Amino acid sequence: MEEKDNLEKEEIIDENASSTATHENASETEASGPTDEKETDLDVEDKLKAENQELKDKYLRLYSEFENYRRRTAKERLELIKTASEDVMLDLISVVDDFERALKVEGSDAQALMEGNLLIYNKFIKVLEGKGLKPMSELIGKEFDAETQEAITMIAAPSEDLKGKVIDVVEKGYTLGDKVIRYAKVVIGS
Repeated sequence: MEEKDNLEKEEIIDENASSTATHENASETEASGPTDEKETDLDVEDKLKAENQELKDKYLRLYSEFENYRRRTAKERLELIKTASEDVMLDLISVVDDFERALKVEGSDAQALMEGNLLIYNKFIKVLEGKGLKPMSELIGKEFDAETQEAITMIAAPSEDLKGKVIDVVEKGYTLGDKVIRYAKVVIGS
């Protein structure tokens, strides 16, 4: 009987041991599950932080490159403006040279002076036209256009068909390319 009691005790002990082992395994599983989740959350969080830092670095680099580009283009624009006016000045110097030569000419031949001035004038006009400057021409008899003309006065129209139209041009207007740089000053018929 004693053996039987010992056997029962051993069985009970074995059951308790296996039950305890099962509880321990379950506890380990539960403990390892949340730990894995925490590690996964930490890994994802670290990845997101690293990606965020990488994007910030890219943003700063792009911003710096853009600022450098903006400064460089502003500097190039200023240099272009300076060199563009230099080109015009070089062309005008030849006209100034012609005026100086005309002033040195001795004598009072009015016809020769007039011809010399006319040659210089034509050369000057060619230089300006070469740079894109064009005079507004043939305005007399056309409708008044406030976008290209400035009315300085109105007078009685000599005929009915000239009412509201340009009668006289006091000062020529000029365009540079398609832009009006000086409005034509005109007299309008009323």
